[in-house]
Amino acid sequence: MKLTSYTNYAMRSLQLAAIKAPDLVRVDDVAKIHNLSRPHIMKIVHELGKAGYLETVRGRGGGFRLARDPADIIVGDVVRITEGPLDVVECFNPEKNTCPLIGICILSRKMQEATAAFMAVLDDLTIADITANRGQLLDRIAPLEFPPMGKA
Repeated sequence: MKLTSYTNYAMRSLQLAAIKAPDLVRVDDVAKIHNLSRPHIMKIVHELGKAGYLETVRGRGGGFRLARDPADIIVGDVVRITEGPLDVVECFNPEKNTCPLIGICILSRKMQEATAAFMAVLDDLTIADITANRGQLLDRIAPLEFPPMGKA
């Protein structure tokens, strides 16, 4: 199973918003801390805002914060929004399937089971869970936010 970088960046953005709560997080903060593209993060924040996961504040001093309690944001739901259907193999998508074994293939059934198990783990995980070690996370990102003088 491999998720896109888009999903990875979305999770990083939500995680950072949770550990910085109640403060606003700037798109530039995410880009700087995780060494990511600012336009990519802007697109992700916009999509997560439309989906009701982030509250965005425009203008000088603006940024984003979680729009929900972190315990109410289920990682599996975010993955479904950012990834869409998880077509691990071509036969998962009836519109693109060219395999003549559809419906009788044991491999296809097992791949579906594996995908369901993968998503079940993510459905049991919240943003609160992935930020439970908030102090350690803040300690780790502190030097990235405020590099020592002369290293910026």
